[in-house]
Order: sequence, then structure tokens, then C-alpha cells
Amino acid sequence: MFMGTYYNSIDAKNRLIVPSKHRDQLAGKCVLTKGLDTCLYIYSMGDWEKQMEKIAELPESDPKIRAFIRHFCANAVECEFDKQGRIVIPQVLKDYAHIDKELVTMGAMKKIEVWSKEVWETPDNEGKMDSAEYAESLERYNF
Repeated sequence: MFMGTYYNSIDAKNRLIVPSKHRDQLAGKCVLTKGLDTCLYIYSMGDWEKQMEKIAELPESDPKIRAFIRHFCANAVECEFDKQGRIVIPQVLKDYAHIDKELVTMGAMKKIEVWSKEVWETPDNEGKMDSAEYAESLERYNF
């Protein structure tokens, strides 16, 4: 289970140091992909496989499902950590998440989210956390 928030940055070679607390759970290898909400997701190999199994069950006859599969899978990359605990963020993923230098890396249960600090701190992003709206959505799932 990933949790916690860390402020870090990427270097000139687009390498991200994954926080050691998270790195220990990833066992030296992970999958990095486009997330939703203009961030990147990092999955352990096991959780990535579980996600792929769930996605395989979705009806590809639905154009929105096909678009989601392309978004999620087409730019996914398998990453191995170097000796300093870094992974390389490919340029296409860096561009998608508007990553320049400063990052916010946070645990989000079964995955890690990587945000551009600028994007994370925008007023629009803060507005996404409307308590009443979330409570209503969660209620539909008996939460």
C-alpha cells in the first residue's frame, strides 16, 4: 500500500528518484504510464498485471474503452531502478504531465502518482477535492 507525499525533482537526464519508502515496495522494477488528471502512475509489476486483467474484461466494442486502453497502455514503460533508486521518465510522459523540474510524488493506495508541482498546486486542481461531491460519489459505492 502506497501512501505519503514527497516533494522532489527530476534531473537533466529526466531521472526521478522514487522515494525509498515506495521503492522498497516495488522490488527494483515498475511500470510507469499516463494517469488520469494529468499525472503519471507508477505500478508495481504485480499491481500492473492486476490492472491489465481488469482492463482485459472491458468491452472493446465501446469507443471510450478503446480510448482508455490506448491512453493507459500505449505509453506504458517498464522501468528498472538504477543504483541511486532512479527511473527515467520518457519525454512523451514528461510532456503529458507538464513536468519541468519540481515534482510531487504521492502514494495512492495501489499506485504512486507523480505530478508536476505546478499542476498539483494550481487552483483548478485544488477545486477537484469538493468534499460534498466526493461524499456523494462514495455513497454510491456504499462507502
